[in-house]
Amino acid sequence: MHDLGPIVGRFRGQRVAVVMGGLSHERAVSLNTGAAIAGALRDRGYDVVAIDAGRDVVDQLRASGAAVVYNALHGSYGEDGRFQGLLDWLGVPYTGEGLEASHLAFQKAHAKALMRAAGVPVAADVVWTAAAFASASPADLPFPLPAVVKPVAEGSSVGVSIVRDADDWARAQGVIAGKGDVLIEAFVAGPELSVAILGDAVLGAVEVEASRTFYDYDAKYAAGSGTQYHLPPRLPAAQIAAAEAAALASHRLLGCHGATRTDVILGPAGPVVLEVNTLPGMTATSLVPKIAAARGLSFGELLERILDKARCGLPQEVPHGA
Repeated sequence: MHDLGPIVGRFRGQRVAVVMGGLSHERAVSLNTGAAIAGALRDRGYDVVAIDAGRDVVDQLRASGAAVVYNALHGSYGEDGRFQGLLDWLGVPYTGEGLEASHLAFQKAHAKALMRAAGVPVAADVVWTAAAFASASPADLPFPLPAVVKPVAEGSSVGVSIVRDADDWARAQGVIAGKGDVLIEAFVAGPELSVAILGDAVLGAVEVEASRTFYDYDAKYAAGSGTQYHLPPRLPAAQIAAAEAAALASHRLLGCHGATRTDVILGPAGPVVLEVNTLPGMTATSLVPKIAAARGLSFGELLERILDKARCGLPQEVPHGA
């Protein structure tokens, strides 16, 4: 078990802006995450201002007087590097990963290519443009069905489909229409683990047993979805350790320093990394808080540890004319 060290409380006595909502398909989840974070930080004595990010978010931030941003956004604009770049430009420290790590992790195909090159186990895949996928058939794949179809750049399993036959393929084409380039992966069967990492320490893992075919958006967030979470996982210790090691390797490889959640399938040949989530949800059903609680960390303690790791990626300003 990795030692997390003490809580420092770097931003106690300073205003914290919890930025949520935004413009993506995951706005509703982000609002739930942000409300939970704002409430828990207030309970720990922090001066918190909640910001529902609009197109005037720069003005909102400046008016807030906040010294640090707790980034509770999800999806496009919030976790793909764009908001991080804006905060770097403004010189405001923020939670989560920096511009480069955020962008790389959000672009699933790029992240997988990097992991594959480094020897991290990932599923076979192919990337097609939206137009190519719309006119393709399963026979065009370089591997047999079943397959997983997902947008290259979305989170919370938005637009994800399991394809087992031609009918599933046609449905997937409709589900993913309008969501950009398409990543198609060979389906890997096996237990699914989500591994939480904070800084350079593994918090732990939870086994996810979805009641439906796979752990989709509704299975993650809908009340009464029937999804079961097993803490600790019902698996041999060696398998759990292998999944945690693969997750930590992915976290480090992408340049992450904050809190991440990596989804791993324990396939017939060992762990297979699905993706790294750089802004994991913090709702009542979210996995990282569940894992932290099993580790003995309250929700507020987890958030304060994440806040302690806030940073800004902008180098010191160079004087004009230098």
